[in-house]
Amino acid sequence: MLDQNLSPDLPANLAKLGAGLDNVATFPPVEPSVPEPEEGKRRRYRTIWISDVHLGTKGCNAEMLIDFLDSTDSETMYLVGDIIDGWRLKKKFYWPASHNDIVWRILKRAKRGTRIVYIPGNHDEVVRPFCGMNFGDVEIRRAAFHDTADGRRLMVLHGDEFDTVMLTHRWLAFVGDTAYHLMMSLNEWVNKARKALGMPYWSLSKAAKHKVKNAVEFISKYEEIVARAAGERGVDGVVCGHIHTAEHRIFQHDGRDIEYWNDGDWVEGCNALVEHFDGRMEILHWPDEIAKRTDHAEEPARDESDARAVA
Repeated sequence: MLDQNLSPDLPANLAKLGAGLDNVATFPPVEPSVPEPEEGKRRRYRTIWISDVHLGTKGCNAEMLIDFLDSTDSETMYLVGDIIDGWRLKKKFYWPASHNDIVWRILKRAKRGTRIVYIPGNHDEVVRPFCGMNFGDVEIRRAAFHDTADGRRLMVLHGDEFDTVMLTHRWLAFVGDTAYHLMMSLNEWVNKARKALGMPYWSLSKAAKHKVKNAVEFISKYEEIVARAAGERGVDGVVCGHIHTAEHRIFQHDGRDIEYWNDGDWVEGCNALVEHFDGRMEILHWPDEIAKRTDHAEEPARDESDARAVA
């Protein structure tokens, strides 16, 4: 284990990982461009899982993730892979201030005492050689095991280990990545138009994925394979990311129920998985949470206008 006092912060060490990430050495700044709110009650959870943020790409929904980080807190946070998109950064460096703000907030949580466990995925695989080390109070692990408050043992990993395309046709994964980011660019313009019209966030790629039969079959098979792997390891369930599809399913293995949890992503669905202090787990769809909060804030104004109308 690397002495934390010898490792000033995670970003500084990421700069050593390859020529494609050299420019990352400049972050994070002393203070974020968007300050953390000083007031307001945060939702407290025992554990939070997020993955597939894809910092370094235009598809990252940084504004919504910052809102999530400013609205929640936890004893433990798992970063379940593809937090930084090294594939895209090697092609073209893109790092706006909002991406700095996300890194700053995560490191700030670690310094406040939150246990941060970073499990690199395939897009940030350059971090994998550092598994077993700690950088800036962030633990880097190839996989982890989590014990819930009600006694279940869950395996936590990114999940690309069970993607047949990644395992057998890696070149095809890179082609698919390029096509995916083209769709993300289109998704960005679609949601700019929807926002101008006062409409809520909507994921074009997520809708397309649910319409295409092959994509649905791939997701279903992937979930089954990952759950079976968890069952073979004798645990009660698994938490993963990778396929950008938040989900909870129950599978059978040797007569036991195996829970499959996918914490989604912050490109398409903008989801997080949380554990309450009694062990209950829940998938949060953050656009819906923002909509609920907005509706709740507008209720007093509506009630006041209704009272004037009655008077």
